[in-house]
Amino acid sequence: MERTDIENMRQIPIADFLARLGHEPVRRSGNELWYRAPYRSERTPSFRVNVAKQLWYDFGLGKGGDIFTLAGEFLQSDDFMKQAKFIAEAANMTVAGWEKPVYLSKPTESVFEDVEVAPLLRSLLTEYLEERGIPYAIASRHCCRLNYGVRGKRYFAVGFPNMAGGYEVRSRYFKGCIPPKSVSLVKANDIPADECLVFEGFMDFLSAVTLGVTGNADCLVLNSVANVEKAAGLLDGYGRIGCFLDRDEAGRRTLAALTMRYGERVTDRSSLYDGCKDLNEYLQLTTKKQKNNHLKIEEQ
Repeated sequence: MERTDIENMRQIPIADFLARLGHEPVRRSGNELWYRAPYRSERTPSFRVNVAKQLWYDFGLGKGGDIFTLAGEFLQSDDFMKQAKFIAEAANMTVAGWEKPVYLSKPTESVFEDVEVAPLLRSLLTEYLEERGIPYAIASRHCCRLNYGVRGKRYFAVGFPNMAGGYEVRSRYFKGCIPPKSVSLVKANDIPADECLVFEGFMDFLSAVTLGVTGNADCLVLNSVANVEKAAGLLDGYGRIGCFLDRDEAGRRTLAALTMRYGERVTDRSSLYDGCKDLNEYLQLTTKKQKNNHLKIEEQ
């Protein structure tokens, strides 16, 4: 196992790690999330996660630490390699040097139980989306509410459907997918469009709709840069392909792959959010500036 693998594991938010194991916070206070201890039974939440420092503390046991020591509590083991494998499995990571992947995709299909799809009404979920700059009117048009079980506990999240019948799943504390994993194609009209816009994730797609930059183009959401090959066939019929990809190495590789296949039909549209990692970050900054300007006008 490489040092970079260990560092990548340390970067995993503890709240995301717990969510993948089926544990959601009972309440939030500033930078602190409070849980019922995830590895033992209790009624009053005494397990705290500091999201700023990425540290946990169990007041019931008088113990705490980082993500590795937390994995150790689940396993009841001080073996660092066992802890690392446990974290990698939960986070869907394949670590170089191990004889076989620590995570296999098929068993995860049974992780989500009794999935219910419902309209996305105003709730904590839409408040979360609004914090990311996505208004309710747009979110409710393209997303749904998912109610589901994980290991006997019930949860809810925002769902975004893909073309294979699966859903991208988002909440304030969880990011994942109800399989099968695939791309999502949102058609602008019933008639064929000449242009298709490509996004890595549905938050960026919703951001583009909010900003009014989609026009009459169809929109293809990859839901993962690993799905670029699945997207290729769907893009063949378009005369123009506009890419709103993340401004990072993965986004650049995806743009290069699409350009290699479609040549001059591909346009990099990321200059719109120059200085930001992605389109949603740009939307959040833009929304914040607009609110500040509105407050200044009111104060005058």
